[in-house]
Amino acid sequence: MVRPVVVVSQDEMNQFLDTIVVCPLTSTIHPQWRSRLQIQCEGKDAEIAVDQIRAVSKRRLRRRVDKLSPEEAAQLRRLITEMYGE
Repeated sequence: MVRPVVVVSQDEMNQFLDTIVVCPLTSTIHPQWRSRLQIQCEGKDAEIAVDQIRAVSKRRLRRRVDKLSPEEAAQLRRLITEMYGE
């Protein structure tokens, strides 16, 4: 099964490891869940599941479908820090 993800590990780290750290995307929206960030991906409502952060093999990546705005990336960093610490 192919699932869209947001890569959250840093590019410098991704160059040297065989795995990357990602948060999956879902189209099931839970606005009341503090562990989720609502975004638009390819023009559709989506949610970044920060509570399901994981490492996956780089071989599982297919193609880039969209890119977070600088504001969304900042919100995602704040949420990850809030959930997992600095």
